[in-house]
Amino acid sequence: MADSPVESGGTPQQVGPASGPEEELLVPQLIAPPPRVVVKADVLPAVSAVSLIALLGLPIGWVWSRLAPPQENVLGPHGSLTPMLVEGYHGFDAIAIFALIAFAAGLLTAAVLWLARGRRGPVLLIAGALGSVVASWLGMQMGALFAQGLYTMPANPQLGDLITVAPEVGSYWVVLVQPFGLALGYGLAASWNGLDDLGRRLG
Repeated sequence: MADSPVESGGTPQQVGPASGPEEELLVPQLIAPPPRVVVKADVLPAVSAVSLIALLGLPIGWVWSRLAPPQENVLGPHGSLTPMLVEGYHGFDAIAIFALIAFAAGLLTAAVLWLARGRRGPVLLIAGALGSVVASWLGMQMGALFAQGLYTMPANPQLGDLITVAPEVGSYWVVLVQPFGLALGYGLAASWNGLDDLGRRLG
């Protein structure tokens, strides 16, 4: 009969996979849990990163003071200074040069932070951005001091004399350029990596 059990020597029947709840518990779970953000272990390295990155303001300010052009002015009555012809554009040149140096420093800092494989993640990224803001602010302050040492005012200026004025960064918005460059470089590296933990376990 068709419903009788298969005797020895007969063709075995195929049994479908078990679908009960008890059988599903026996199937091993091969999907690893998503990695969580590590905060406590990365706090101390992040503080160290902020301190070290902030020191970049010294070389940034020194390089800028050597590249930014001074402004030639004519000494007028009551100590007023009038820029000569196109010398007024040097204010924009000073900001642009500082922005380019800061952006390059941000990309370089992102590459160095990415090499710290065991600490990759948002904590180190935030620390790098904070350190970059401090470095840009320090670079503006120190760059102005370095530039004033290069272009000093004459001792006894006379009316109509040419006065070389030291360059200065006329906008504080430029402090956002370096952290933007760092975030851009770090974000591109993270997106290119493609690993859930950014390769921390391989470090």
